[in-house]
Amino acid sequence: MTDRVVVITGGSRGIGRATAIAAAARGFRVVVGYASNKTAADEVVGTIEAKNGKAIAVKCDVGSEADILALFKVADALGTLGALVNNAGIVGPSIRVDAMSAERIQRMMAVNVTGSILCAREAVKRLSTKHGGKGGTIVNLSSVAARLGAPNTYVDYAASKGAIDSFTIGLGYEVAGEGIRVAAIRPGLIDTEIHASGGEPDRAHRLAHVVPMKRIGTADEIANAIVWLMSDEASYVTSAILDVSGGR
Repeated sequence: MTDRVVVITGGSRGIGRATAIAAAARGFRVVVGYASNKTAADEVVGTIEAKNGKAIAVKCDVGSEADILALFKVADALGTLGALVNNAGIVGPSIRVDAMSAERIQRMMAVNVTGSILCAREAVKRLSTKHGGKGGTIVNLSSVAARLGAPNTYVDYAASKGAIDSFTIGLGYEVAGEGIRVAAIRPGLIDTEIHASGGEPDRAHRLAHVVPMKRIGTADEIANAIVWLMSDEASYVTSAILDVSGGR
């Protein structure tokens, strides 16, 4: 058990929500970052507090550096940082590259890549023994799209997750001697609302037949892998990428 703080971006729904509840059950104080849905974020906090956990919801668009700095300021007030889960991410509607706008691509990279790197920067400043920290864990959310490329769907999203894979490996090597472990989870088709945000609410169910296990995954199945990586049970794991995808 721990009483240290975990910052979870995109913590109000889906994988972020499941991870927030699972981390609280393991004794973490949880900072639930959310982009816009305050009601959903407050519900997560309420669920955690109902089981005597500590949590706070903070509005944070990870596409904004100012929002990220404010998020970590709240975390500092809550206690000593122990982990960061870079979960916030966006997809766009299915579209070919030859039809993509610069604005779409820039927003995708700003949230999925730059936002994750800036959150990690703030976490390293607090966790690294080089900066007087006590060590900790950074878990990044990638996607099997990084390997599959997502042709005719969202190549820009896949490319952003490919960047997360490289970032995970590189940052992990960089801070391995400073008490920080860095890993990534590559979810497959998971039953969350991200598909609806891309205009295809039934996408995961429609594609379930292409998964070797013949079913889609749940947010809890991803959260369990994330909190394992955050735990001492994963104490020798860094710069690693774990597929949680039913074999996809």
